[in-house]
Amino acid sequence: RSACVWKSHAKPRTRRRALASAMSIVAADDALDIDAADVVKLILQFCKESKLNETHAALSAETNTSLNALDDVEQFKRDILSGRWDIVLPKLAELRLPKNVLEDTYEHVTLEMCELGEQDTARAILRQSHVMGVMKVEQTKRYSRLEHYVSARNFTAEDAYGGVSKEKRRGKIAEALAREVVVVPPSRLLALIGQALKWQKSTGALPPGAAFDLFRGQVATEEDEDEQCPSVAHKRIKFSKKSFPECACFSPCGGMIATGSADGFIEIWDPYSGKLRKDLKYQAEDALMMHDDAVLALAFSHDSEMLASASQDGKLKVWRVSTGACLRRFEKAHQGGITSVAFSKDGSQVVSASFDGLVRVHGLKSGKLLKEFRGHTSYVNSVAYTPDENEIVSASSDGTVKVWDATTAECKCTFKPPPPVKPNVDEEEDAYQTGTIPAVVSVVPHPMNDAQIIVTSKSNAVVICTLAGDVVETYWTNKTALPHTIVASTPSPRGEWIYAVSEIGELYCFSTVTKNLESTVFDCHESATLGVAHHPRRNLLATFSGIGELKTWKP
Repeated sequence: RSACVWKSHAKPRTRRRALASAMSIVAADDALDIDAADVVKLILQFCKESKLNETHAALSAETNTSLNALDDVEQFKRDILSGRWDIVLPKLAELRLPKNVLEDTYEHVTLEMCELGEQDTARAILRQSHVMGVMKVEQTKRYSRLEHYVSARNFTAEDAYGGVSKEKRRGKIAEALAREVVVVPPSRLLALIGQALKWQKSTGALPPGAAFDLFRGQVATEEDEDEQCPSVAHKRIKFSKKSFPECACFSPCGGMIATGSADGFIEIWDPYSGKLRKDLKYQAEDALMMHDDAVLALAFSHDSEMLASASQDGKLKVWRVSTGACLRRFEKAHQGGITSVAFSKDGSQVVSASFDGLVRVHGLKSGKLLKEFRGHTSYVNSVAYTPDENEIVSASSDGTVKVWDATTAECKCTFKPPPPVKPNVDEEEDAYQTGTIPAVVSVVPHPMNDAQIIVTSKSNAVVICTLAGDVVETYWTNKTALPHTIVASTPSPRGEWIYAVSEIGELYCFSTVTKNLESTVFDCHESATLGVAHHPRRNLLATFSGIGELKTWKP
């Protein structure tokens, strides 16, 4: 992916002269020079193999470049030595050869035709071929000599071949022609592209398991599905008895789901099969990405190439997904456990939220803390960039949502979501961190409205608000807050659905079109549900629980 510069060493008077001159592609990272003519030849070979004959001829003429390649030079030489000129001459027509080599070849073929008594063929070669026409003008005596043999009734080989045997002359011609041509493996252009993509994948420049759009230079994305409510169990991923998934997220490319566990391990799964991605070499060798403490938060970069992970001990790490290599470590990202992380769009920064009540932005290039956002009075449970990245939004156990200026770190707005309906404060009072004001557990941008956010509190409702805190819509579970407290929610890719899970393992499916609770899936898990995530393009939902399992759901 290094930047390339086309450099010409000749005056660019015409396109043909420019391409025919000594041009090069210079890769800035390793100063590798590539002759531009070789690039044209690769395209010519592709055109030839694809039988794009008119394109091949036009490109060759416009660039003044010839492929001059044969599939088998040795066979070509054998054809010459055997006098199979009906095979050799069509191949010569496709090559660009020095004039003297062509003249010697066509002269010898003309003489051999005369020796065989094929005067008509000899006369056609002499009078209709371009090289012989040039000889007639520039080398009159030589041409007249050939005219004599074409018209003569008798042919004397020793005289015609200048005292050298016909076989020896064939040998010299074969060697001269062989020096001007090269052997190129078939499909060289596609092979080079394949090698380049393989190398980029091995170095982590391409995410694993993703198709690549070569023309756009991007990972090919799956087509979006019409959004439907997933309610049927699809796959089940079982964790070890001593561990369980603390967090999970889908990759933006859709080909991976990452889980972070209580035992500190990070694993990449196939979301469709529910199996561990063994095509990732480090996972096949059981050399997993990991932390020393429980992994509480995960986030993929927007290109799916990197994964940010954060743990209970306040450490933040950034990984190359394809290789499992740790690209950056922030040993003291926070003083408390990190609850939420998110990448900036360009992948140069990671924002994090923590039990220490702070929101921080970390620079991947510098490895340093770039900004700190202070103001919450309790745990910060969730953090996200707004789509334009002008603001950062955070949700806290102090019952508030704060909107921050991403540049100045100033708080632009603080608001509290509406309280739950008829909360039963006599039961489990610790479910609320500040009296009757429920803790806000998550805040995410609305997929279809940049000015709105989806706010989830430990209550019986999910609220859509503006960035100023104005309530746009509220979705109720139609139950009192306890013991049916919502612990997590996520929108569908186009925002037509909002999915929420409760402490007792119920999955609520809210339609933003009808504004109603359309369905409820009971007993998603046999124990407390910890979170929910949605595939970026498919109707595929993931829920995970404290009994050590992750389930995917489909319509």
